[in-house]
Amino acid sequence: MKKIAVLLAGSGVYDGSEIHEAVFALLSIERAGASYQCFAPDKDQLHVIDHTTGEAAPEKRNVLVESARIARGNVKPVSALSVEAFDALLIPGGFGAAKNLNQWAIKGPAGELDPQVKRAIVEFHAAGKPLCGLCMGPTVIAQALGDAASVELTVGTTEEPSPYDIAGIHAGMQSLGARPILRTVRQVAVDREHKVVTAPCYMMEATIVDVHDNVQQAVNALVALL
Repeated sequence: MKKIAVLLAGSGVYDGSEIHEAVFALLSIERAGASYQCFAPDKDQLHVIDHTTGEAAPEKRNVLVESARIARGNVKPVSALSVEAFDALLIPGGFGAAKNLNQWAIKGPAGELDPQVKRAIVEFHAAGKPLCGLCMGPTVIAQALGDAASVELTVGTTEEPSPYDIAGIHAGMQSLGARPILRTVRQVAVDREHKVVTAPCYMMEATIVDVHDNVQQAVNALVALL
C-alpha cells in the first residue's frame, strides 16, 4: 500500500489548515487505496484568529497541537518526516499554509519558509517522489523548490470569480522560478516532469461539493503518479 505524508498547518481556515480540504484529502487518499500519516511543525502559530469575527485573539496555540484536532491525535512533528518512509507528500491549503508553513500572507514570496518544511519538500522532489499542493499549498512548494526546478503550478484562474488575488499570487510564484497556469476549481494542474499536482480548491468561489471533487481529483492524479 502506498503511503502519503500529509503536512498540516493547524486547524481552521484563517490561522491553520483549511479543515474541509484537509479532511477531504485524508478521505480521498484512503478511497484511492493508499494510507496517510499527518505531520505538522512543532511551533507557535503566527497568531490565533477568532473564526466567528475574523479578528486576532490574545492567545497562543501550537501548530502541531492544533493539527492533532484534524488528525484525531495521530500527528507527528515535521522534523520526524523521513522521505524514505513515504511515497508522496500532500499539503492542504488554508491561511495556515501561508502563515505557519511559509509567511506568504504577510510578506508574499519574500516571507520566511519553515526550514523543516523546506527540507521535506526538497527531499521528496530530489527522490523523484510526487508532491501535491491544494489552495495555497502550491506557494509553499514554489518557495521550497525555487529556481532549482521550474515547476508548473496553479492556485486558480483569473477567468472565474475568486475572493483572492490569483494574478498576484501567480506572479509571486513566477518570481520564484515556478510556471503558474490557470485552472478552475473543476481542474487540476499536473506537472508530470516534476511530479507535482496542484488544485485551486477554496482559492476560487466554490461550494463544499466543488472543493470535495477538486481535492479528490488532485489526490487521484497524485496517486496516478506513484
